[in-house]
Amino acid sequence: MRDSERNRPAPGESAEETVGRLLAERGLTIACAESCTGGLLTGRLTEIPGSSAYVKGAVVSYTDEVKAGVLGVRQSTLDAHTAVSEAVAREMAEGVRRLLRTDVGVSVTGLAGPAGAPGQPVGLVYIGVATSDGTTVGENRFGGDRAAVRQQACRRALAMVLHALFRRPC
Repeated sequence: MRDSERNRPAPGESAEETVGRLLAERGLTIACAESCTGGLLTGRLTEIPGSSAYVKGAVVSYTDEVKAGVLGVRQSTLDAHTAVSEAVAREMAEGVRRLLRTDVGVSVTGLAGPAGAPGQPVGLVYIGVATSDGTTVGENRFGGDRAAVRQQACRRALAMVLHALFRRPC
């Protein structure tokens, strides 16, 4: 099988299975920093048999205190941008990657509902993916109820990790 074929999802393979396969084949590791998804993303990754070979851990950073105190998000970033921002997603992804010494750090921060905040509607979610090649952050606006927003955020985070893995070996 050629490398380009191996990097594509296999028929019937879920996103988390493809992520896991690529990480395992390349000997890479991943860690998650989750806020509004509350561990759902890490749960999807660890449902895959053998995931202990590449999932090093996760931090559910539901409060600003944990974002700053554990992940190393700067208080000045939180004060200037709020927890639901591109800047915080970036620092969360980089922070969990550094904290757990992984090849890939992925972060999710946003508003799943039921209530939004001034200028920040329910469904606004920022997702970050940090690798040795840099950090990418995407702004997303998901619809639906709390459960739907959380599921969509996980799907998008996995898609962003796949994009990073397809683009470069990390």
